[in-house]
Amino acid sequence: MATQTDRLAVNGGTPVTDQMIPLVCVRLEDDEIQAATEVLRSGALRDGSHCRQFETAFATATDAKHGLVCSNGTTALQLAYEALIQPGDEVLCPGYTFIATASMLLARGAVPVLCEVDPNTFNIDVADAASRITDRTRAIAPVHLYGNPCDTVGIARLAQEHGLRVIYDAAQSHLARVDDTGLGAFGDAVTYSFYPTKNMTTGEGGMVTVNDPELAERIALIRDHGMMPGKRYHHVTLGYNYRSTDMAASIGLLQLQKLPERTARRQQVAGRLIELLQDVPQVRVPHATSDSCEHVYHQFTIRLALEQLSCSRDAFAEALRAEGVSSAVHYPKALTEQPVMQEYLGARLKSLPVSEQLAQEVLCLPCHHGLSDAQVNQVGEAVAKVAQAFA
Repeated sequence: MATQTDRLAVNGGTPVTDQMIPLVCVRLEDDEIQAATEVLRSGALRDGSHCRQFETAFATATDAKHGLVCSNGTTALQLAYEALIQPGDEVLCPGYTFIATASMLLARGAVPVLCEVDPNTFNIDVADAASRITDRTRAIAPVHLYGNPCDTVGIARLAQEHGLRVIYDAAQSHLARVDDTGLGAFGDAVTYSFYPTKNMTTGEGGMVTVNDPELAERIALIRDHGMMPGKRYHHVTLGYNYRSTDMAASIGLLQLQKLPERTARRQQVAGRLIELLQDVPQVRVPHATSDSCEHVYHQFTIRLALEQLSCSRDAFAEALRAEGVSSAVHYPKALTEQPVMQEYLGARLKSLPVSEQLAQEVLCLPCHHGLSDAQVNQVGEAVAKVAQAFA
């Protein structure tokens, strides 16, 4: 007979914890608030010296030569695409990711060619991408999803063989590394997001890193209305206002200093969760792309073996919440299932069974520097308890 402790809290049992464990930790510390306040009091609020310092520091941290800070991760993608891709170009990108990777290609007038992803790493399947290359393919836009670096070696080989540009979306992968090298060393451009729930934040913000000085100059022009530096109101190309602010950069500089320690804690938390869950048959834990890839766990994303469970994913998440553990689904639809993709791509849009299945299975668990060891153990205990109850 099930005890009160064994019975799910959603069915009247005792929860694992009566203090809700949060999915994310969004908290500005006093020094960050003070830095932003000092900028506000200075009156110099726009893109200025703090932005230049932040660009240099972030480029150095990611092993890139140039950083270009901007208003958010989506405009970072748009800047990179505007500089490297032409209207009508076909661009390979994963079919399972946040929509901006593909939608900003549509905004550029390019054609996103959606590819399958590896079900274990959630990243683009290079072999599948290769099978979709045509004489109109000009670039590939892989995503380092959830903090897990892509197969950069395979992508570089594919790009070299077919003369493709490579624009990496690293919105979720600050300080991730491959062969102990930062992601900024790979590809033609790498884009990042500093949205509040990312591993580091500026409130809102983004960054493009590149290694070609001419490309850096072009992106800087596009970011500021196409206006030549030092020649006010002299516009030499089509551009936008995608600048950041010194207030945001002042926060980013301090967040970046704290990021190595916070990343190490995320990795420690993830390692413990893998220990706790790897032998639960109904749960598939995340995997790094390879031993040479350093996963930074923006999300700790499990896959539910729904064929072994007598409940839906929503019911599983509801039961977890009753046990005191928050969770979320990132993302509930593959890009092939998004109405905007169906509208723009029409008959060119092909079903991606792996991506569409992942969208039914994934569940993100708490994994961040704000968790105590006891809370991490409670997350593992709650997931195992719910899985066993629905087995």
